[in-house]
Amino acid sequence: MCATLLSMPAMAYIIPGGGLVNLAVLFFIIALFAYALGAKGLAGFTAAIGRTLLFVFLILAVLAFLGGFFSH
Repeated sequence: MCATLLSMPAMAYIIPGGGLVNLAVLFFIIALFAYALGAKGLAGFTAAIGRTLLFVFLILAVLAFLGGFFSH
């Protein structure tokens, strides 16, 4: 069942844009459910993935902003 939920067609319904921020939010939601169910190791792991995706998004957003700012 877990493999079905994490397959690519299922992810297309959960994350329409498939962006980094949407993936980060999805991993934070998974972390909350895992923590509520008592799987603290899994909750920490998925929260770390979500945090990493969010930081990657922020770095790419700043680089894109600076690239657009300095190109004109």
